[in-house]
Amino acid sequence: MKIVAICGAGIGTSAILKLNAERALERLGVEARVSATDVASVGVAASDAQVILTSPELVQHIPATNADIVVIDNYFDLDEITTKLEIAVG
Repeated sequence: MKIVAICGAGIGTSAILKLNAERALERLGVEARVSATDVASVGVAASDAQVILTSPELVQHIPATNADIVVIDNYFDLDEITTKLEIAVG
């Protein structure tokens, strides 16, 4: 499974989301490859992703995709990330 975490510019906040997504997946016992990218590169980075993690502000900038888009309100809230990823990955 491939998961992509995106942020607006650079990879600062997406790196934080990536790390916390990996922690959440560990809690869930789910193996996945998580990468971080900026919104400008998401079309390429997420072309084969099953899940895209992003903030509410960036959803409109994600191109058409077959991936599940999971909106995370607080990149530091491990419980929120775990709950939403559990739903997305089944």
